[in-house]
Amino acid sequence: MKRVILFLATNVAIMLVLSVSASLLGVNRFLTSNGLNLGMLLAFAALMGFGGAFISLLISKPIAKWSTGARVIEQPSNSTEQWLLNTVAAQAQKAGIGIPEVAIYEGEPNAFATGATKNSSLVAVSTGLLQSMNQDEVEAVLAHEVAHIANGDMVTLTLIQGVVNTFVIFLARIVGYFVDSMLRKNDEESSGPGIGYMVTVVVCEIVFGILASIIVAWFSRQREFRADRGAATIMGRAQPMVAALRRLGGIAEGELPKNMSAFGISGKGGALALFSSHPPIEERIAALQSR
Repeated sequence: MKRVILFLATNVAIMLVLSVSASLLGVNRFLTSNGLNLGMLLAFAALMGFGGAFISLLISKPIAKWSTGARVIEQPSNSTEQWLLNTVAAQAQKAGIGIPEVAIYEGEPNAFATGATKNSSLVAVSTGLLQSMNQDEVEAVLAHEVAHIANGDMVTLTLIQGVVNTFVIFLARIVGYFVDSMLRKNDEESSGPGIGYMVTVVVCEIVFGILASIIVAWFSRQREFRADRGAATIMGRAQPMVAALRRLGGIAEGELPKNMSAFGISGKGGALALFSSHPPIEERIAALQSR
């Protein structure tokens, strides 16, 4: 429930900020008496599309900590925590990035990385993962997350999300205006968009949003293959990553908050594979073994 409330509250706050910004900039006045101002509409769509994506990226670290209850290791209290800090530091140095914060959270086996930049990031592992894997496998998972950071995957996915969001908002309003104009073509007394515009925009945003999510999920799956290869490069061999993936394939992975799921070590596939942020474990293993 905490995760749901935080997710909803964050998105409502982002939308309020963007709505106020659009009003102050005047880009929300794209509907004129002469029709659609396409330039203004594109500016509005870009503000809403990229703005939401980048705000989410900028606050990703605190949101991740709050939503998972992750505890950042500042002063190691045991040998495991010390090993985690030393391992991530060594991997970050090898990958050429700043040392990420390292955190542990209570939950079933999973891990994630997040952060706005390569030098201001967070790597978190669950207690379930630490308890269910041996040291080599945990090291491979950490290397996978460090590879995500080194590859700039958080920023890349944010840019892709911003582009598709912009097109969804832009196209939905064009289609909405066209449908509304067709419905009102014999009504000379009416002015401004009618109910047809609003209903069509909502429907189109849902439909286009579903199609856009397929595109974003495809890019996310490609990132996973690249992060697996990056983990093998950091460790100097692929076998630990293969073993970690096999272990994940045999245990129930922990569910991450919706806004963090694309950055975890594993994710759900199945019948909705087109919408999955992660490829099937078998495909990831095969890709590693063929490198």
